[in-house]
Amino acid sequence: MAEQLDPRVAVYIDFDNIVISQYDHVFGRSSFMKDKARNAAGKTAEKLQQATVDIGAVLDFASSFGAVAISRAYADWAAPANTRYQKQLIDRAVDLVQLFNTAGTKNGADIRLAIDVVEDLFRLEDITHVVIVAGDSDYIPLAQRARRMGRVVVGIGVTGSTSAAFKSACDEFSYYEDLVDTPPPTVEAEEPAVEPVVVAETAADPAPAVAKTRRRASAPATVEQSPPDPQKDAADLLVRALRVKRPGDLDEWVEASALKRQIKRLDASFDEKRIGFKSFTDFLKSVGAVELRQDGQIRSVRLR
Repeated sequence: MAEQLDPRVAVYIDFDNIVISQYDHVFGRSSFMKDKARNAAGKTAEKLQQATVDIGAVLDFASSFGAVAISRAYADWAAPANTRYQKQLIDRAVDLVQLFNTAGTKNGADIRLAIDVVEDLFRLEDITHVVIVAGDSDYIPLAQRARRMGRVVVGIGVTGSTSAAFKSACDEFSYYEDLVDTPPPTVEAEEPAVEPVVVAETAADPAPAVAKTRRRASAPATVEQSPPDPQKDAADLLVRALRVKRPGDLDEWVEASALKRQIKRLDASFDEKRIGFKSFTDFLKSVGAVELRQDGQIRSVRLR
């Protein structure tokens, strides 16, 4: 295999597998099939929303191994359960491979994905890591073959839907739930204010004046979008880069040079000078969410 300075990563996502597994993890085994959730009709649309897959967290984690050279997601993209992810995936430069559901149940993603992986590994000798996002035991021979070809195999699967043998076939394995942050609580919309309106007594209405409540129809508020803040966006990107280290390693120090490479993997346009800092170290000092340590010429960073 050709020698390179930076590891290069290929990511392959059996998207149907991960969506179904996450749905079953949230609502119980075989719930996806029982609810006919693929069509995302009626209440199943709300349940699919509750079981949303954060594919960005998966891709961020994959980038912690090196520069992502290939990223593909395999699914029937005409299925409503998958369609809503298309923009998110395209925005992250993921190739969407269309697989038509010819058998009524399976779409053949495992065979197509395996063929692509082996072809890519023979064609691209600089690929060092293969990330397989699935949990099906059908991927065991693929993981074994990739390891025999000298590649590091990383598996990602959902708890309860991942084969123990597939985990053993990988050099490293992580559960999807360990890669994502707890979602923020849903914020309920405030009810319009109810103000008492006194209705005066009239001849036609001899009853005493009664304070009645009437909901005032307020004009829709104009929501002003605050202008983008490049420094805040950069700080968020820095925290995001620190969080994609291995699960459980959030308190460990990361060398500043390695951290900057990780930031560039997440956003190739990052440049501290464009947001007003003379150096990357000055940028790090400005972010309150992290702490900086210097040992001679080596600077390290971690989340507070």
